[in-house]
Amino acid sequence: MQITGVTQHHLSHQLDGHFEPTWIPGYPQSSHEVELFEVETDAGITGLCASPSFAGGLSYETPLSLFLTGEEPHDVDAIRRKLESIDLIGPRPWHLELALWDIIGKDAGKPVYELLGGSGDAIPCYASTGEVQAADERIEYVQDRVDEGFQAVKLRVAEKEDVEVVRAVRESFPDLPLMVDANKGWAVRVMANEERWRYKDALEVARELADIGGIEWFEEPLPRHDYEGYARLREATDVPIAGGEFNDRPGELYRFLDHDALDVLQPDAALATGIRAGVSVAEAAEEQGVEFVPHTWTNGIGFAANLHVMAAAGSPWCEFPIEPPWTPEVRDFLLEGTFHHEDGYVTPPDGPGLGVELDGGVLG
Repeated sequence: MQITGVTQHHLSHQLDGHFEPTWIPGYPQSSHEVELFEVETDAGITGLCASPSFAGGLSYETPLSLFLTGEEPHDVDAIRRKLESIDLIGPRPWHLELALWDIIGKDAGKPVYELLGGSGDAIPCYASTGEVQAADERIEYVQDRVDEGFQAVKLRVAEKEDVEVVRAVRESFPDLPLMVDANKGWAVRVMANEERWRYKDALEVARELADIGGIEWFEEPLPRHDYEGYARLREATDVPIAGGEFNDRPGELYRFLDHDALDVLQPDAALATGIRAGVSVAEAAEEQGVEFVPHTWTNGIGFAANLHVMAAAGSPWCEFPIEPPWTPEVRDFLLEGTFHHEDGYVTPPDGPGLGVELDGGVLG
C-alpha cells in the first residue's frame, strides 16, 4: 500500500454566541476553525486527521503531499522521521500520524486501541471548562455538570485572585473532585498577552489549593519548558502538578519525567506526540508512577484519537471539554456523530481505525 496524496479542507463552524478561552487572552471565540486532512492510498483507504486553525486557515497540503506521497502508511516510524523535518520548517505535523493509524486500523478491520493492546472499557470523564467565570456562574455550571453525571470538573484560573472561585465551588460541592488549570504553559497572543506567573506565584496558588482541599491536580502553573521550576514546585507542595499538553515531540515529555517534575502528564496526541509516541510516553510515565491524562481540547477527530491512546494507556480520566456555547456538538461538527458521555463515562469508538466518519455536509 502507498500514499497517493493529501487533500486539505479548511472548515469553519459558527458557535451560538461566544466564550473567552483562557489560552487566547482577551479573545471572544465565536467559531470553531479546523484544518481537515484526507490521506489517500492506492488501496482505496483514506485516513482522516485534523488540526486546530484560525480564521482564514493555514494551507500546507502541497508540502505534505510532497513528503508523504509514495510512503507505506504502515511504516509509521519512517513517516514520523519525515514529519520531524516538517516540524522544523512549518506547522506541527503530529496530527498526520492520526491519519496513518486510521488507515492501518481500517486495513486491519480493527479499532486503533485494539491494535495498541488496549480495551474498549468506558473511561470516567471530567467536565473541562474553558474560561474564568464569577463564582455564582461557576457554581451553577458545576451543578449542571453534576446533574448530568460528570465525575469531576476542571476550573480555570488566570490570575491569583481566581482561586477564590475555586474556594467557592469547593464550599458548594465539598466532595466533588476538582482540577485547576492555570494555562500558563502556552498562549495564543492574538488580542492580549497572558498574565505570566513566576515560581513564587505558582507556589502561592498551589498552597491555597492545598488549603481548599480535594484538588486532583494543578495544571500548567508555569511555562511548558520550565522543567526545573515544575520539579521545584512539585517538591514544595502537596497538590499534584500536571502539564505537558503542548510540549513538542516525546523528548520534551521525557524531560518532565527525567526531572521528576509532574504527577500527571498530559500530551495531546494531535498536538504533541502523535499516537505511537503518546502510548510510549504513557508507558514510561507509568513506570515512574505518573498518571497519563491527555489534553483533548481540539476537535472530534483529535478527541477520538486521544480516546484510543487513553484506552491503550489505561488513563484514569478523560478530559471532556464543555463550555457553552462550546458543546460536544460544536467540537464534533465535522463528524457524522457526536461523542457523548453516559453518566460521566465515555467509551472509545469501536469502528475500524479511529472509528469516525465525516459529516456528509462539511465538504460542501
